[in-house]
Amino acid sequence: MIKNSKYYLIIALFIIFNTNLSMALEEPAYKIIKSYEGYEIRKYDDRLAVEVEFRSEDSGFNYLFNYISGENTTSEKISMTAPVTQSAKIDMTAPVTQSNKDGKMLMQFFLPSKFTIDTAPTPKNKRVKLVIIEGGYYAVLKYSGRNSDKNYLNRLSELKDYLEKDKIVMLDNGTKATFDGPFTLPILRRNEAMIKIKWN
Repeated sequence: MIKNSKYYLIIALFIIFNTNLSMALEEPAYKIIKSYEGYEIRKYDDRLAVEVEFRSEDSGFNYLFNYISGENTTSEKISMTAPVTQSAKIDMTAPVTQSNKDGKMLMQFFLPSKFTIDTAPTPKNKRVKLVIIEGGYYAVLKYSGRNSDKNYLNRLSELKDYLEKDKIVMLDNGTKATFDGPFTLPILRRNEAMIKIKWN
């Protein structure tokens, strides 16, 4: 099950990103507030995304890919954007260290900026949701290399160390952002570890 999910994820990413090599994928706009050694602080406005909840053995990628491929109420094909993000499903009433005990994860595609929550096509699959990601401040560490969980968790730990050292309050457990397909050379890949923070 795990191997099959990973196989289909790799194929889907290959098709999407390598089909778009000749064009730049739209990304959510942000403003760099401050640059530190090793990471930067960004301010994002609200962003519209399509989202699916999944567990570690169930990729969830196909649900989102099907939505932008036309599995929506208007059968509209929607342009791919970057990045694809993955994060723990957070229980905001629980401590950060205890908020994802059930292992549930969220995967998101951001929709092109031409859409609003009122104009975006409604997903046909009930597992897929249109959501507004609330804007705010994020600490972001950019890195290259393999898009593996191990690589991400190492970089996320590094980012948390920076924030603790700089006495910056963290508001979530982090988000993994992937910008390139799996067949991009590791040294050329752009990945990001992101943490929402409190910023005055």
